[in-house]
Amino acid sequence: MISYRLFVPVIILTLLVSCGIRTADILHTDSLIDAKKASMQNFTGVGGFSVDMPAEVPGSSETEEIPELYYTVYRVQKGDMVGKIAEQFGISQDAIISINRLKNTRGLQIGQLLKIPSIDGIVYTAKKGDTPESIADRYRVSLEKTALINNISDNSIEAGTLVFIPDAKLDWVTLQEINGDLFRKPLRGSYYISSRYGWRNNPFSGSRTFHNGIDMATNQGVPVYAALDGRVSATGFDPVYGNYIIISHHSGYQTMYAHLSAIQTARGRQVTASTRIGQVGNTGQSTGPHLHFTVYKNRSTINPSTLWN
Repeated sequence: MISYRLFVPVIILTLLVSCGIRTADILHTDSLIDAKKASMQNFTGVGGFSVDMPAEVPGSSETEEIPELYYTVYRVQKGDMVGKIAEQFGISQDAIISINRLKNTRGLQIGQLLKIPSIDGIVYTAKKGDTPESIADRYRVSLEKTALINNISDNSIEAGTLVFIPDAKLDWVTLQEINGDLFRKPLRGSYYISSRYGWRNNPFSGSRTFHNGIDMATNQGVPVYAALDGRVSATGFDPVYGNYIIISHHSGYQTMYAHLSAIQTARGRQVTASTRIGQVGNTGQSTGPHLHFTVYKNRSTINPSTLWN
């Protein structure tokens, strides 16, 4: 029996010769292939040159020009908003918020001085275990650009170091918090604020006490809605708060709705900002129909009016 392993190469060689290709050329080609295979046996899989952070695309003579980071000072004018100022300077509002450590953009004051960066990005305080590479990966930005702007020469950084991260943005929740757009108001109809968040004269004891929410006075039975998507974590009755609902949200937030006349949800239910959860009432310690609305962040209360639109 004829071996196909020997027969097929002979046929191919015959055809090549019949086409005018010399046998010596064929053998020379085979030797080149063998040499290539031999060289590949020592290939380790590690590539690249040992140079300091190249800023050019292979095969291109053009390099990316890294802009210089510097700051100018802007004095807030009447009618200014952070977004408007950012647009004027060609950067994002994230940059102005981050660099000036603004906690609430609605609190911008006429005459207030703001630092404006020459390039877009945010300021980040390095934490223990951070590296320039991990920071760049977290914010999905260029490690090379970040290192050059901050004069970083190694993949290490001390905790507490301020790093300017070019092209980075604040996360959605932080931006919504600072702009006061995180929550919707739990009453969608007309109401008035009968008691604000903070210190007040207690209507029952007469002493100065801290009021941990906002009282929204309106008619008995008015629908109450969830202020943000979340899960109902508790419902019940309390001698002070009357009928109440507590909803747990993302990022450590919880909201409480108190003095309700009716509870129209149950523990464990998922709700959205369009879910009707109860009705305004006068239960517990109350001087009239209203909704007591409290916002908790990591178990501490914060002023709801800074977070809703």
